[in-house]
Amino acid sequence: MGGVTSSMAAKFAFFPPNPPSYKLVTDEVTGLLLLSPFPHRENVEILKLPTRRGTEIVAMYIRYPMATSTILYSHGNAADLGQMYDLFIQLSIHLRVNLMGYDYSGYGQSTGKPSEQNTYADIEAAYKCLEESYGTKPEDVILYGQSVGSGPSLDLAVKLPQLRAIVLHSPILSGLRVMYPVKRTYWFDIYKNIDKIPHVNCPVLIIHGTSDEVVDCSHGKQLWELCKEKYEPLWLKGGKHCNLELYPEYIRHLKKFINSVEKFQSQRYSFRMSTDQFEQPRKSTDILEVSRKSTDRREKPRKSTDRPEKLKNLTNNADKLEKLRVSFDHVERSRRSVDCYEKSRKSVDLQLEKARKSVDRLDRIRTG
Repeated sequence: MGGVTSSMAAKFAFFPPNPPSYKLVTDEVTGLLLLSPFPHRENVEILKLPTRRGTEIVAMYIRYPMATSTILYSHGNAADLGQMYDLFIQLSIHLRVNLMGYDYSGYGQSTGKPSEQNTYADIEAAYKCLEESYGTKPEDVILYGQSVGSGPSLDLAVKLPQLRAIVLHSPILSGLRVMYPVKRTYWFDIYKNIDKIPHVNCPVLIIHGTSDEVVDCSHGKQLWELCKEKYEPLWLKGGKHCNLELYPEYIRHLKKFINSVEKFQSQRYSFRMSTDQFEQPRKSTDILEVSRKSTDRREKPRKSTDRPEKLKNLTNNADKLEKLRVSFDHVERSRRSVDCYEKSRKSVDLQLEKARKSVDRLDRIRTG
């Protein structure tokens, strides 16, 4: 089953430039990898990344000073890094972002053969490199998928709930839907974006040309309708499949989107920090909180006194208290009577003592 799917994908989905538009060379002095024929740039690194499917892909990382976002770009099905090089440099500059682009397995100087499953492993390897080599967090990453690149981009987006955002450029609903207007998803279809996009939790920007001759604009519009977090889409009037970057609105709208998600992320971070500061002193009231909870337990029965059973219980309790009160009153009266008896007994004792002393005095007089 997987072989049939991969074979189908290879037939109509992947057209790697042949020969590749670049070569990989190693600088004799520095030992750094370079893309020939492009000059070395201090802020550009060329990398070889192993994938979990045993291939090795070529990637390039462009660093922008003080950038707060990183774009992970998955290019279209008929391009490689050499053809995308200048665009990547310009996007990093104009959008003020770090950017990583990569070649799929079988593209450019990447090893292996192109397939749907290989592209999933390829983007995972690129993302893993961002995390481990550059310390990039998922909430700083903006995925960018162009055409077929929308497939691996959406597949990864579903797995990253903290992702900052995703851009879908001339995206496809699925591989089969590009060729046939099918109404359901078949098991042998590839890049089932239509089924994945409802599970993406970050803001989504969709860019599509209204005159796209390869992937009809209806693909982009239907995907936008299925988004959870819709951002204002860009439908470029007259735009085709491979020329949207030439429209002034393209870079302007893209910049607006990135500024928006960066601002939102900053506000969310500030809110989280203020919440954390509030939580710290609140922890010191835990003892009072425990006491309050115990009070709540006592209060709960009182809140439900409108129930007959509770009223009956309260009446019984009141009767018991009344009996106890009567009992205590009886004890109190007994105690008071005892006190009166004690006072009387003391008075009698005092009178007897006085009489005894008088008798003693008379005896002394008589004997004298």
